[in-house]
Amino acid sequence: MVKATLANSAWWLASGPSRVAFASALDDPSGAQEEILRRFIGDNSGTAFGREHGLADIRTPEQFARRVPVRNYDELRPWIDRIRQGEQQVLTSEPVRRLVPTSGSTAARKLIPYTASMHGQLNRAVGPWIFDLYQRQPRALLGPSYWSISPLSQSKSEVAEDSVVPIGFDDDAAYLGLWRKHVIDAVMAVPAELKTITAIEDWRYVTVLLLLRRRELSLISVWHPSFLTLLLNAMPQCWDRLVTDVADGTCAVTSHLPPALAESVEARPDARRADELRQAGPSAIHRLWPRLTVLSCWADGHAAPAAAELARLLPSVAVQPKGLLATEGVVSVPFAGQHPLAVRSHFLEFEDDGGRISLASDLEVGRAYAVILTTGGGLCRYRLNDRVEVVGRLGRTPSIRFVGKAGLVSDRRGEKLTDGFVADVLARLFEGSNPRPSFAMLAPDIDAEGCRYTLYLNADFPPGLSATLDALLSANPQYAYCRRLAQLLTPRLFRLSGDPYAAYCGRLRQAGQRLGEIKPVGLSCLDDWSSYLPGAYADSKNGLRSG
Repeated sequence: MVKATLANSAWWLASGPSRVAFASALDDPSGAQEEILRRFIGDNSGTAFGREHGLADIRTPEQFARRVPVRNYDELRPWIDRIRQGEQQVLTSEPVRRLVPTSGSTAARKLIPYTASMHGQLNRAVGPWIFDLYQRQPRALLGPSYWSISPLSQSKSEVAEDSVVPIGFDDDAAYLGLWRKHVIDAVMAVPAELKTITAIEDWRYVTVLLLLRRRELSLISVWHPSFLTLLLNAMPQCWDRLVTDVADGTCAVTSHLPPALAESVEARPDARRADELRQAGPSAIHRLWPRLTVLSCWADGHAAPAAAELARLLPSVAVQPKGLLATEGVVSVPFAGQHPLAVRSHFLEFEDDGGRISLASDLEVGRAYAVILTTGGGLCRYRLNDRVEVVGRLGRTPSIRFVGKAGLVSDRRGEKLTDGFVADVLARLFEGSNPRPSFAMLAPDIDAEGCRYTLYLNADFPPGLSATLDALLSANPQYAYCRRLAQLLTPRLFRLSGDPYAAYCGRLRQAGQRLGEIKPVGLSCLDDWSSYLPGAYADSKNGLRSG
């Protein structure tokens, strides 16, 4: 515990200067953003991308917008393929240290270039967040932390790819650079090596076991809150075995693990801790870690219901919504009780529903925008496909919340349902529900009768839910037109049982996604989810039918 406290304190103090600089930039977002753009142009005008777009002649953000088109990943892929093959000076003058994989909601995996400048930009955002977090919750300094470590995917090893540049980082902490990774490793309640466990059941068991041994756990940081739910749901079935392992210092799945890892998960017997756990039981989550102070996770958009459920299970823990942080870059950070734009990190632009591009300082409260990034890793006017709403200001800098994915569209019959629209439909559908369903997903469904949308829901269906859903979806004129022509049938409802999130992750892991990359969505473009998720259809004529 002393080691973790010292490491936490060192990280907190080292983050002080970036906190001061960030607080100052909040009062002058235009100046901070213009400096980032000047540096990007000055550093990269001699690259292949810079020469093709005439970066050396650009002096203003307006000239930058005229010279460089907004691009999505597929349009940047040829440049990134050149980097992967070992070519230098393609998107950045700096060497690309890593190509970091991430998966979109529908697209295949993307490889995002990381340079020294990219690491610096991330830390200029993470530093103020960490300083502010520990300043507001000083008890979180006093114990180890859990930062999400997901198992490797079940697909072909990323290391074996034909790439001169290394693919991926070992764990989430490595995104922040070597020094901070060492600090995080010193405070971790669970070692990064657990990512090598590919069997999801074994990974869950070992992770939960190691967490239960750490009574003094003070902070948990995960991405989607359902990631933590996935762990907690593993406890009741194997509770007696877990408690016995804590008491004896053993691990029931040691024989399934690599020898080096098996040795590292053994521990000293701890009968006192085992007795404490036995008295608390697996359902009293708030009693398992009495010193747990902060849970950091996504809590906007589709993550809101799952975050609210965790807040209910952990009533004495402060749930801090994360900022908008993607593999491609950071858009906002938690700071001073709000989520201001990370104006000292990347150059940010925003596109409204009419296609008009605005700079960070020009955003209007109450309006929604899609995010465009220019980063030190070489992504230039990159369409992130994340949609945000401006909810206030901190100083002169907009504070935002994540709404949904702007680029996720399901279009089987011309209906063009977007993630943002469906997020609004689900919010209205469950308005007033307490609690809201922790898992709700709309997806296309095709069978012998035709095509329709199914709502997969882990809650009871109120009367008329299907008709209400159909009416709300019909606010989209393309969907309404398809319904009138009978191209789409009446929506269907599917009542989920068991652990739908685990089954959801299982399907996507089979497709090659890592668990930490999987983000539950309100809209999926994949069909046939009834073959993967536990539960049954609710059919007004035929009652319940197993999926």
